[in-house]
Amino acid sequence: MKLTYLYNSGFVVESERFMIILDYFKDTNEAFVQQALTSGKEKIYVLATHWHPDHFNREVMRWTKVRPDIQYVFSDDIREQMTWVNFPDVVFLEKGQVWEDELLRVRAFGSTDVGSSFLIETEGKWLFHAGDLNNWHWDEESTPKESQTAEDDFLKEVALLAETTTQVDLAMFPVDPRLGKNYMRGAQQFIERIRTKVFAPMHFGDRYDKAQAFRSFAQDAGCRFIGWKSRGETIEF
Repeated sequence: MKLTYLYNSGFVVESERFMIILDYFKDTNEAFVQQALTSGKEKIYVLATHWHPDHFNREVMRWTKVRPDIQYVFSDDIREQMTWVNFPDVVFLEKGQVWEDELLRVRAFGSTDVGSSFLIETEGKWLFHAGDLNNWHWDEESTPKESQTAEDDFLKEVALLAETTTQVDLAMFPVDPRLGKNYMRGAQQFIERIRTKVFAPMHFGDRYDKAQAFRSFAQDAGCRFIGWKSRGETIEF
């Protein structure tokens, strides 16, 4: 399989038969997605974990003009927040719900912000996109009690994921420097509890240096760390 980094928390996962576009916000400078829509893949899936504009761009609904057979799978909060948008033939998932077809299975887990995180099973692999699931502790702005509550909520959601699987082949997970000095804490806690073969950082904006800082932690936990350097990079896994 191939993984391409778009921007923020946006990725494209490809196999020979299908393409999954996750949390599209912006295309790459080379318009990777626009070209990919005409790639001739047997199936194209568009997944969105929640309505935040850095995870969901309404432009995706216009892609059916190029590929009328796109399968959309969205977190249910998108429908609730965007009542003015027409969502024909979209599957909406609440936490705990599952959708599947002959190529992949998508299970919605919780978030510590809004929406969902997605566990995707396909071709014998387990892929996890965290959405806005993270330890949003904001230590430098929060009281100790608020930080502890944020951590407890996060670890509870990870424990629920671990009831389904204790390992994933690929984790796309936030490493967000806006959190301050402990910005990697949630990612560390995740890979300590969920054995992760490949770790792809996300939600770091243009702070590639901050994302790269997680490399040693990931490698110490036995992960292959993907150190993105620019939008549009593609790796095989």
